[in-house]
Order: sequence, then C-alpha cells, then structure tokens
Amino acid sequence: MFGVGLHFSLDNLLETRKIALPGAVLQIIVATVLGAGVAICWGWNFISSIVFGLALSVASTVVLIRALEDQKIIHSINGQIAVGWLIVEDIAMIIVLLFLPLMAYWLDNSVTGNESNNLWLILGGALFKISSFIVVMLLIGRWILPKLLWQIARTGSRELFTLCVVAAAVSIAFGASKLFRISLSLGAFFSGMIIQESKFSRRAAEESLPLRDAFAVLFFVSVGMLFNPYIFIDQPLRVLIIVSIIIVGKSLSAMLLVLVFRYPLNTAVTVAASLAQIGEFSFILSAYGVQLNLLSLEGQDLILAGALISIALNPFLFKMIKPLQTWICAKSPWARSFEHAEDPLMELSLTEDDKYLSGHVVLVGYNQLGKLIGTILTNHKIHYVVIDQNRELIEQLRVHKIAAVLGNSTDPSVLIQAHIAQAGMLIVTTFDVFDIRQTLKEAQQLTPLIELVIRAQNEEEKTLLNQEIKGTFFSVKWS
Repeated sequence: MFGVGLHFSLDNLLETRKIALPGAVLQIIVATVLGAGVAICWGWNFISSIVFGLALSVASTVVLIRALEDQKIIHSINGQIAVGWLIVEDIAMIIVLLFLPLMAYWLDNSVTGNESNNLWLILGGALFKISSFIVVMLLIGRWILPKLLWQIARTGSRELFTLCVVAAAVSIAFGASKLFRISLSLGAFFSGMIIQESKFSRRAAEESLPLRDAFAVLFFVSVGMLFNPYIFIDQPLRVLIIVSIIIVGKSLSAMLLVLVFRYPLNTAVTVAASLAQIGEFSFILSAYGVQLNLLSLEGQDLILAGALISIALNPFLFKMIKPLQTWICAKSPWARSFEHAEDPLMELSLTEDDKYLSGHVVLVGYNQLGKLIGTILTNHKIHYVVIDQNRELIEQLRVHKIAAVLGNSTDPSVLIQAHIAQAGMLIVTTFDVFDIRQTLKEAQQLTPLIELVIRAQNEEEKTLLNQEIKGTFFSVKWS
C-alpha cells in the first residue's frame, strides 16, 4: 500500500479530472449495483451486498501501473486517464473504509432494536477524526517531512536516505492507525502519498523500490493465505459471475463512459482493459467487512477468487487491445464514427494568423518536457503548434491563445492541421516508440526537408529510430 501511495498523483488527477472524476464515480456505481444485485439474488442482506459490490468496483493500482509500464504507455494520454481514473477510485474507497465502522454500528443497532441516539454523535466524531487526520497529514507532508528529507539528503548517504524513507513510512502508518483508528495498510497508503508529494518523491521511489517489491510479494502472499481454493469447487457458477462482472461489466461500462466523453476508441479500449481487474483495496475492504461482520467469509473468498483470475487474465487483455479495436471498428459503424468523429478541437482555430504558420515548430506531446520546450520557444518568440491527445489540455491551451490541435500525430490529417508542410521543425516528446516512428514517417512524406528533433528514452531506442529516421535525438528523465 505504501507503493500505491507513491503512485498517487494529484497533478495527474487534475490533468484528467473532467473525464476521470465523473467516469470513475459512474463506473463505481455501475459495478457496485451489478455486484450488489447478484448478491441480493443470492439471498444476502442489503449491507453485505453493498460492501460486496464496492469491493468489485475498484481496480488494483499496482497491477495497473505494472501493465501500463510493460506496454510503455504509462505516460501516454491513455495511461494518464487510466491512472487518474484509479486515483478517484482509491479516494472513493478510502472514504468507504473510513465510514465502514459507522455502517457496522448502524446495522448493529437496527438488528438489536436499540435506540441510535448516539448515531449523530458518532457521525460527528468520525467527521472530526477525518478532518483532523487531513490536517495532520498536510502538516507532515508540506512542512515536516520535506525538511527532514532535505537534511538527510545533504549528508550524501544513500543508505541513510533509504532508512529515513522506510522509517517515515512505518512511523506514519503506525501513528495513523493508532491515533485515528484506521487500518495499518491504509496508514501505509497515506504515508506513501505524503512522501510522493515531496520534491524527493522520485528518489524515495527509486531507493525504496526493492523494499516495495518485497512488501508487495508479502502482501499478495498474505492474501493468498486467506484464499480458499475450494470456492472453485463449491461455487463455480458464482465465481464465473464475479469474474464476468469484473472483466465484462466494469470494462464495458468504462469503455462506454470514455466514448461518451468523445475520446477515441483506442483510449476507451485501453481504459477498459486497465480496469478489468481488482486488487489491494478490494482485499482490504473485504477483510475489514468480515472483521466488522458486514461481509461473510464466502463473500471474501469470492472476491479473492475474482481478483486472482482477473489479475492473471489482465496481461492478455492488454494484448487484445489492437485486435479488439480492429474487430469493433469492422463490426460497428457506431464505433467507426468515434475513430473519424468531427471535432472542432481537431482543426486549428480559424483565428490563428497565417503569418505565424510558416517556418514554425510542430510540438508533439505537451507533457512536462513539452511545456518546458514551449516556454523556451515562447521566450525566443518562436511560434509553435501543439499536437496532443488530451482534450482538456487542448482546451486549456486554446484559452491561453496557444495554437493546438487535438489528435494522434500518426494521423496525416492531424499533421496537416498543424501545417506540417510549412513547418521548419518537428519536435516529438512522447514515449511510444511505435507512434514516434509512424509520426516521423508521415511527417517526412508530407515535408521531406523538415528538421526532426526526437526524444529517445535510452540508447537502444535511439539506435532503433536512427536506423530509419535521420534527426537529432535527446534523452531526459522527465515525464
């Protein structure tokens, strides 16, 4: 959970909030209704069914990050939307975990018939506890921990820095669990989130990587020890239904929601594959539910079985993205319309002055590096046009009077909209090597003499690209 907290980025959430926030909330509702619906059909009580449905609604951040890294799309717009979506899901589950004891108290009183006069008092106490927790975490994260890490970093000792990170993580997790009565795993998540917000987050993540991997193994081993394999024999149909909700129900609802927000089919399918699994928060929620008598052991076994199968199948789902996208486009005219939808953002604004669209720079990818390059170009009074797949980003750029086109740079029509034929230079800052190769080929076909400047992640990628394309290559570690 500490590693999950380290991947928690508010910046990523803010960049994709217009789709991640409503999309994740609606998808949680759909998955919860599906899970709770089948549980009620099995004869479970309402509260147990809701807890069960919530456990099926949240995907694993650990599995998602690893899958996106393996596919080399974690820094793409598809990866950013998927990560932002998971951040919203994580926040929602934190709120659920904090209010779960209150739900248990209400259920206990309703069963025993006792007066619940203290319910509002307990609710007020819970809200006060949450507010106090947020204040303390902000105090530690904004002022205390950064100063401590700065002092340790000044010593130049790698071992001491690693020890400090681990000690801070354990101390925050233990302190949060004791002072605010939250689980130790949830406290570990908050400790990772606090360290992530400091300026030493990248180094902290690198130094703690071996420990995070070891703890991740121990975490999943402990989960495996709770798993009852006989559930496959005793309840095979129920396991199949749970897996169907996770892989089909969640994925289909997520894909439709992304399409409703007018993102390309490729983005919709990628986000759907990313969410077609459940993990750590599902384990914690089910275990906590059993502890509070809100969920049966059978429910926990079904959740663990669904997680095991969905995590095992997730890599294969990512490999099916391209074939599935091709098949959907071949079978559905409605889906094809999303690939070629008319969108005002896909055309350069008519207010752009033609004199600025000759000898300009076409900048593909307005990530952290792209923003820096854009600032440098602006300072030197060099005009440029941005190409990016992030709809919210393109809207913001146009508000700030920056020429920008929405779309994939591998599409010749997108390059034409950026006036590539009149451009003097093409700068590519994105990560996907296949998209980079296709972009450069299309650009050279449209403008053979254009100067190419390409970001390469490593020497191997530089060598690969240099065999096909002649240009200037550079490498930085920024996203």
